[in-house]
Amino acid sequence: MEKMKSYLGWKIDYTTPPGEPAYAAPDSMSWRVFKNPIALGIGGVAAVLLEFADARIRSGVWDHSVFKTDPIGRSQRTGTAAMVGVYGPQSAARRVIQGVTNMHAKVQGKTPDGEAYKALDVELLDWVSATAGYGFLTAYDRFVKPVSEAQKCQFYEEGVEVARLYGVKNAVRSPADFDAMLEKLLPRFEPHEINTEFLDIMKSGRAAKAVPKSLQASLANASVSILPPKVREVLDLGPEYDLSPMARMTLKSLGRIADRVPVKGSPPADAAIRQIDPVEDRGPLIVVQFFQMRCAHPVPPQTLGNQRCASHASAFSAGRGGPSPSKSPIDSKPEREQIMNIPEIFAVAKP
Repeated sequence: MEKMKSYLGWKIDYTTPPGEPAYAAPDSMSWRVFKNPIALGIGGVAAVLLEFADARIRSGVWDHSVFKTDPIGRSQRTGTAAMVGVYGPQSAARRVIQGVTNMHAKVQGKTPDGEAYKALDVELLDWVSATAGYGFLTAYDRFVKPVSEAQKCQFYEEGVEVARLYGVKNAVRSPADFDAMLEKLLPRFEPHEINTEFLDIMKSGRAAKAVPKSLQASLANASVSILPPKVREVLDLGPEYDLSPMARMTLKSLGRIADRVPVKGSPPADAAIRQIDPVEDRGPLIVVQFFQMRCAHPVPPQTLGNQRCASHASAFSAGRGGPSPSKSPIDSKPEREQIMNIPEIFAVAKP
């Protein structure tokens, strides 16, 4: 599918306007988590499963979305909305989020049992936001790099401002907050054939044709593996969705590699360039802060000590690419592209 050039009136360009900040800083947990395609692929599918556990959200998405017929396009649009909230200029993020909210305002209906719902119901908005945070953070923690309790709280706290733009009233600020919200909604959860149909789509290879089908199947099973055990039990997602030890090891390896491979033209790379301060010329510092999270050996913010990472910072501050920070099994272009195409399959399904 052709790369999206605009979305909801925003010409997709993370490099402009120069100097405008994003809602997430380059040294934030959000910046680190959202730049990893393995965390996005696994966490996005897990978030959808958590949302689909509630009949109101499941009906809203399945009855008012094109995901069944256009999973790639649906994922691209949802991914753009997620990325602009982390890496985009704040003005663009507000514009896109308002456009999403306007679309959601038209979504309403009844579940098969006759319960009325609206996409902008506060309880539903709160839960969709909570599932996205939980999915991405937990996937990063389990398949990329362990995250401390303090870092988890930091990640959730960083997302509060953007969550409010979506209309969220009770934003999750800690793992305990998520657990409390889950306990409140758990009695509503139920197994449904839509859950397995959704997982079948994710495993089929339709969601991202550039990613091997076997890898997509592993990502789907990994998403089931990070669900809270009580949710997996209620949804009746049995051993057929277990992740094999080999698949787990492969995904963890890919997650660690992807965390260290800079990708020219990606949202975080372009956002790093945009946030160069044209007045105070502090751009190299910001670009280094970005690349210290991509390189094997972090660069102290006050110095360009690591020459390999410094070469990336210099190249990107000049608008160029730069050599890979380290040799890896995916140094060849086709293999890198397979990993970097993984975000296509994640869809934080919002009604």
